[in-house]
Amino acid sequence: MPVDKGVTLDPARTREQILRVAGEVLYEQGLDGIGVAGLCARAGVSKETLYRHFGSKDGLVRAVLEARSDRIARWLREAAEEAGPEPAAQLAAVFDALARWYEEPGFRGCAIMNAAAQHHEGSAPAVAARHMDRHLELLSGIATRAGAADPGTLARQFLLLMEGAAVVADHHGVAGTGEQARRAALTLLHAATARRDT
Repeated sequence: MPVDKGVTLDPARTREQILRVAGEVLYEQGLDGIGVAGLCARAGVSKETLYRHFGSKDGLVRAVLEARSDRIARWLREAAEEAGPEPAAQLAAVFDALARWYEEPGFRGCAIMNAAAQHHEGSAPAVAARHMDRHLELLSGIATRAGAADPGTLARQFLLLMEGAAVVADHHGVAGTGEQARRAALTLLHAATARRDT
């Protein structure tokens, strides 16, 4: 897209524009749903500009997925923090936030997990593994503060509920999936802390 005479280019803003548009397109259409030319047309940039910022389509995909992972990790951490110091309230807040996401129009599951499922090569699987590690870090902290005897295992059970609920909400469309996952997570937490107290 040509730049009008006298307009100053802002590389940071251009990069953010590409990331925003690519994130939308990749979520809507998947990794293979659009080529570099189509991405450039949607973002209003040349191929040279895209390659200058990201090196390749895989470099762009990695940047998009990492930025999304950053946003999700921050969003869930803030949801937990805003719920106060009680671990059960923090866990409930995380699952409440996820339940609201599942109900959003256009929900298509987790873009990061979708990308990793589409491609077992390239950057997507590595970003997905790190993304789940970030979830485990948050959930392990909650389980530890709750006094669970084995917070790592409990956190992994919470993660299974999170990821499974996203898949069910996306592919099965059952209303209340988020609430069911929330109740299951709180039941696990209660069982883990009840054993500690006996």
